[in-house]
Amino acid sequence: MAKPKLMIIVGSVREGRVGLPIAEWVNQAALADGRFDIDFADLKEIALPLMDEPNHPRMQQYTQPHTIEWAKRVAAADAFIFVFPEYNHSYSPAIKNALDYLGHEWDRKPVSFVNWGGNSGGTRAQAALRPVVTSLGMVMTHGLIEINFAGAQLEEGVFSPNEQQSTVLSLVLDELQQLDGALSPLRG
Repeated sequence: MAKPKLMIIVGSVREGRVGLPIAEWVNQAALADGRFDIDFADLKEIALPLMDEPNHPRMQQYTQPHTIEWAKRVAAADAFIFVFPEYNHSYSPAIKNALDYLGHEWDRKPVSFVNWGGNSGGTRAQAALRPVVTSLGMVMTHGLIEINFAGAQLEEGVFSPNEQQSTVLSLVLDELQQLDGALSPLRG
């Protein structure tokens, strides 16, 4: 039986971003877990322009090559982990843009968040993103990772998780696998 495909989406696109090392930690942990095939989707590299499709995403009548490629990748994924910062009490614009490009491709798939901020650890960003992913038909995990002052956990460009973060990520992978098993028969 084929492994489910987990897409890890890096939603931080700034130069010098702390998000890439955090996403690399998530990627390495998921690879070591071994239950998923991984698609590491760095929105900085993908470089989707601000939504430039003439048709509503629900129609799936994509005209731009970048949208067609993005739709194929997202449709092939069975579960998602969004790795993103908190900006001004909300999530990053790169995440919003990537989500808004598509519609059906997200439907009935599990999703979890790994995010960071200052004192809040990204709590407000998670709260802002929940209704968006829910409206797209995605199902949230209970386990979510919030990192306070993530830069303090970087050494020479490598993120070093603490014990709680590693434990919660393991639980998130468990839940993503369980939810994928429950949701996959419902996908059209």
